[in-house]
Amino acid sequence: MYKTGILIMSDKGSRGERVDGSGQQIRDMLEGSDFQFDFYEIIPDEKDVIIEKLKYASDELGLDIIFTSGGTGFSSRDVTPDATLEVLEKLAPGIPEAIRYYGLQKTPKAMLSRAVAGIRGKTLIINLPGSVKGVRESIEAILPALSHGLDIIIGSSTECGQG
Repeated sequence: MYKTGILIMSDKGSRGERVDGSGQQIRDMLEGSDFQFDFYEIIPDEKDVIIEKLKYASDELGLDIIFTSGGTGFSSRDVTPDATLEVLEKLAPGIPEAIRYYGLQKTPKAMLSRAVAGIRGKTLIINLPGSVKGVRESIEAILPALSHGLDIIIGSSTECGQG
């Protein structure tokens, strides 16, 4: 089982003014598989808070994977990728590339995502869009390779899967 965290960036959601559908979509798509949900929080779109929570979830809780949702666009409040880059030790550019490519098959707006993914210690961190539809399509894009990547990070597989 992969220890999994969900971190939602939403000013309105953190104040209780909006119901989070993205976090539930992540759970719905991964429940019943190898993902055990150990952390869930909705926080405001504040760079310092995002950095603090990502460090806590990876360093203190020792999660295997953290999905973030929200704050990946062009708005001045969209700082999730910027905060994520500050905590990552290694980039995993193929993940957001796959997400954007998959999304581009449905809408040209997918190219406007600034999402990033990478590794901190033994934790994979993946930025997802804030919309339920965007989350669903993103997970559809990466799910076939996700377990293999996690197994490599946590040390239960030594193959990189390239041939």
